[in-house]
Amino acid sequence: MALLQISEPGQSTAPHEHRLAAGIDLGTTNSLVASVRSGVVETLPDTEGVDMLPSVVRYTSGDGVTVGVSALRYATRDPLNTLASVKRIMGRSVSDLATLKGQLPYKFVDQDSGVPQVQTVAGPVTPVEVSSEILKVLRERAELTLGGELTGVVITVPAYFDDAQRQATKDAAKLAGLNVFRLINEPTAAAVAYGLDQQAEGVTAVYDLGGGTFDISILRLTKGVFEVLSTGGDTALGGDDFDREIASWILEQAGLDTSHDHQLMRKVLDVARSTKESLSDANETEIRLEHGDEIRIALKLGREQFEQMIEAYIRKTIAWCRKTLREADVEPQDVRHIIMVGGSTRTPCVRRQVEDFFGQPPLADIDPDKVVAIGAAQQANILAGNGSGTEMLLLDVLPLSVGIETMGNLVSRIIDRNTVIPESRAQEFTTFKDGQTAMRIHVVQGEREKVEDCRSLATFDLTGITPMVAGAAHIRVTFQVDADGLLSVSAQEKSSGVSANVAVKPSYGLTEFEVEKMLEDSFAHAEDDMLAKHLAEQLVKAQRVLEALRSALEKDGDELLSVEERETIMQARMALEDACDGKDGERIKQAVEKLEHASEAFVERRMNRSVQRVMRGHRVEEFEAD
Repeated sequence: MALLQISEPGQSTAPHEHRLAAGIDLGTTNSLVASVRSGVVETLPDTEGVDMLPSVVRYTSGDGVTVGVSALRYATRDPLNTLASVKRIMGRSVSDLATLKGQLPYKFVDQDSGVPQVQTVAGPVTPVEVSSEILKVLRERAELTLGGELTGVVITVPAYFDDAQRQATKDAAKLAGLNVFRLINEPTAAAVAYGLDQQAEGVTAVYDLGGGTFDISILRLTKGVFEVLSTGGDTALGGDDFDREIASWILEQAGLDTSHDHQLMRKVLDVARSTKESLSDANETEIRLEHGDEIRIALKLGREQFEQMIEAYIRKTIAWCRKTLREADVEPQDVRHIIMVGGSTRTPCVRRQVEDFFGQPPLADIDPDKVVAIGAAQQANILAGNGSGTEMLLLDVLPLSVGIETMGNLVSRIIDRNTVIPESRAQEFTTFKDGQTAMRIHVVQGEREKVEDCRSLATFDLTGITPMVAGAAHIRVTFQVDADGLLSVSAQEKSSGVSANVAVKPSYGLTEFEVEKMLEDSFAHAEDDMLAKHLAEQLVKAQRVLEALRSALEKDGDELLSVEERETIMQARMALEDACDGKDGERIKQAVEKLEHASEAFVERRMNRSVQRVMRGHRVEEFEAD
């Protein structure tokens, strides 16, 4: 049973200032950062006015790193040190790369840890390190544009990403110096960008075909809450496959072999990508490529032929749509909105086949390359606490633990993070001092052991408690999180029946502050937190022992202790008080044990005296059971 912190009635809370936050679409081919500025969400450009940042990183021998367009320029000239599409290998093991090594022109280094590394002139680098370089540039761009340090970000990931891939994304963000409010699925972010949370309830399909991944998500909006009915997709299917089909056709037409020429392969892929983009608007395009003194390629490719090349890939995405709808128990005609996400959805035959399957034209008003970042920025703005409190919720599990403050500024968690909601749980606490008639309950959220490392959600007072000795009261504290993610907390003292409660409003609770501290902090500080918790617990115990001893000495010390015994106890008490001034929990624990040992005879005499007082005027037989 924990001991609840006693505190005075609270002080007023200062007005909340606007916090800088951003949404990041960490894409396979391109990445973006967006933010809400003066109530308007917009993607943030670089100093040259360009929003899109190519997800390309180049390493040089002098430990120099370039990212984006400047790195992309060297993709054909220095392919082994210019890394692109690294998102495909995020969270993958060495064994996972067996099917991808032929598609990526890099030299992989096998490590005993099982984490793949790419060999560069600057040394081996992991996919996490490469991604962190992209995130660093986006962070710097946002902070320069917004004029201050970011409080936190929301980063989007494919809905089909597994735990390892999501954790790798978090690690990359941490390495880039970013505080991650939350990772959200790219399809969900797209639905938010279109404002579907403000529309009538119904089912939405989000068709996301990016450079390297495909996702289909079926969402249902109910009372402003997005419920993910089902998701499907392929983490190795995207526009890059279209590029490779064109590249293979070019090489076949030219009779070339690129197995030992990485520069030529990269150059062919670049030309293939340009060809694909041209065919989104034109029925035919010219292909010209020069390499060295001998290779001169001049070809023409028509849209119809290109569509035949990629037909199998598009059919595969439609098959995923059909399967995902079946899992959600939804028919195509039941879908109210279809959102197109990802640059590859600009391909006319992709949109045509999606429209044919669902029986209605998809939504494509927002730039499909920017829609995910825009939705992420809106969520980041809410999670930073800048929203109006009426925004939609995207919760289906509790993202961070919630609990109350206990003695020693410690957190007693009542509902753990990742608990499926709605949920209701209760725990019993007690008083700390004799005669205590009121208790302040401080509701907090987070994974750390100390209150100051967590988010304060609310406080309320339980008054009218019947005066009792310390530890006798039974206060039951109940936490309830409903389907909308709203938290309410109540407390009741059992013997007297007095109760109090508080509702944690969306603008101050779970929906806006749920990931104020990165979960990574709880892991990084786990050892320090345990030491701090041990110290706090020992200090609480020491204070209880000292308080009990003080009261006992005042009442019976003169009668039950000799001068020598009192001196021994006083020395042990001084040693404990000295230990409490330090930060060594184990020293305090040992000092408590020594004081308890020194006081054993005194405690025994007090107990005997109490028994004698109770027995006075009675016979033993009167207390025996019948």
